[in-house]
Amino acid sequence: MPTNRFLSVCKALAAGALMIMSTVSASFADDFKVAIVLPGVITDRSFNQAGYEGVERAAKELGIEFAYSEKTAQPDQPQALSDYARRGYDLVIGHGGEFQESVDRVAKRFPDTKFLIVNGTEPGGNVSTMSFDFAGLGYVMGYVAGRTSETGQAGYVGAQKLLFYVQLGEGFEKGFMDARPDGQVYTAWTNDWDDVAKGKEAALNLISQGADVIFPSMDNAVVGSLQAAKEKGAMGIGIYYDAIADWPDTVIQSAIFDMRSALGEVISRAKDGSLEGVSYIFGLETSAATRIGSYSDRVPSEVEGDVSALIEKIIAGDVATR
Repeated sequence: MPTNRFLSVCKALAAGALMIMSTVSASFADDFKVAIVLPGVITDRSFNQAGYEGVERAAKELGIEFAYSEKTAQPDQPQALSDYARRGYDLVIGHGGEFQESVDRVAKRFPDTKFLIVNGTEPGGNVSTMSFDFAGLGYVMGYVAGRTSETGQAGYVGAQKLLFYVQLGEGFEKGFMDARPDGQVYTAWTNDWDDVAKGKEAALNLISQGADVIFPSMDNAVVGSLQAAKEKGAMGIGIYYDAIADWPDTVIQSAIFDMRSALGEVISRAKDGSLEGVSYIFGLETSAATRIGSYSDRVPSEVEGDVSALIEKIIAGDVATR
């Protein structure tokens, strides 16, 4: 019969198997090292891939070593973060607001390590956070959707009710309603970032209620929502990259939160010693990090100019986006 010690070892190995870890070496000029822990896969064409590519690009540009762990479930976050800190990584990144609690716990044990939470909300000490003006860009996407919708109804699909994704949905609804005062926006939460079937089911449900524009804000599950929109002849809003390239007949515009640019700036600060325990927010004024994508032919021709003017008003603080 297996001993308790043996069973404990097996459990630990099983937990470790849930995290896919890799180290990538660049031709680095010093021994600065950065690691990112991701909840999903680095090929999701969404949040996780953007985070991975942001660290990868920064490592190449700065000549540093980087490592990553993908598919890290929430119960395994503290272990993954601690492993990198213990191995001497100078900056350890938790990629997602769901890492806030885990980073806070681990950071106290490793005061000499810098930690960064992407979409985190509580910086301080050796913990920094980085995020975007989700409400602002959400408002712009809602405005485009409101000007383009034929039914006057749209849908927002999120995973977990984390602060910034709630703000993204609120901005989307506000922009849609300002463009279409007689309209309606429906919201669905799947409680799952990566399940494509759940993303599709949620979108189909909103489409059945009359929504003809769908804005999904998950990770890999975004694919399911856009599949639903494509199959039903509805329109979609992309996220994190210019998604019209992959969905030319479906996506009408994209909310580009460019992790590559934003992470590059924050990692550069960490390397030169200027990173502080504060929140770094990238708004529409930082167009390299927060911007819109390409327009579909389905969007009325006059909307593009109107949106350009709208963005300037948002930057100036003349438009309430929530």
